[in-house]
Amino acid sequence: MKIILLGAPGAGKGTQAAMLTEWFDIPQISTGDMLRTAVQEQSPMGIKAKEYMNSGELVPDAVVVGIVRERLQLDDCQQGFILDGFPRTQPQADALKLVLAELDKQLDSVVSLQVDTEALIERLTGRRTCADCGKGYHLKYEPPAQDGSCRSCGGRLTQREDDSEDTIRNRMQIYQQLTAPLENYYRSEGLLVVVDGMKEIPIVHQEIVSALQSH
Repeated sequence: MKIILLGAPGAGKGTQAAMLTEWFDIPQISTGDMLRTAVQEQSPMGIKAKEYMNSGELVPDAVVVGIVRERLQLDDCQQGFILDGFPRTQPQADALKLVLAELDKQLDSVVSLQVDTEALIERLTGRRTCADCGKGYHLKYEPPAQDGSCRSCGGRLTQREDDSEDTIRNRMQIYQQLTAPLENYYRSEGLLVVVDGMKEIPIVHQEIVSALQSH
């Protein structure tokens, strides 16, 4: 099963991709995670990407497409994959089509998670991560200890730089301008599956699985 997950920042792509990874036994390929790893490791690509990520801008196509091409050639992608966070623009979608053709692979479905914009902003601005053990929290949905520390280890919680409200609203605007049109792009190819991402996580998962199996 070769899948793309579309959806605005905070729509639940990462969560659903992780669940689909277990269900179909295929890897989740998150360009966001790969880029953040590069930033943490202070690689030349990571240093360059950090400037774009912190301002909510898209990382240049040449960097992202190169990462994806290398990843899709690894052995664990032979039976399928889940692309989470890529493509984000039509040029990236065109580039992915060429990469897949070169690798003799073909997409099965493109899942678009639909979520209200204000709900997305609430989701993202409330996210926190323990600086010591890495456990994730949400100020409203999965709150930390009463003193604001990690419930697991007592560590200090941090907020990602790209989770500030101003940056998020900028990311949303970019998504609407550049990524949302990919729905029509993939609909015209008969690949698009639309799922309501506002429902409970297990329900969204089941609806995605059902849609994929019947698509």
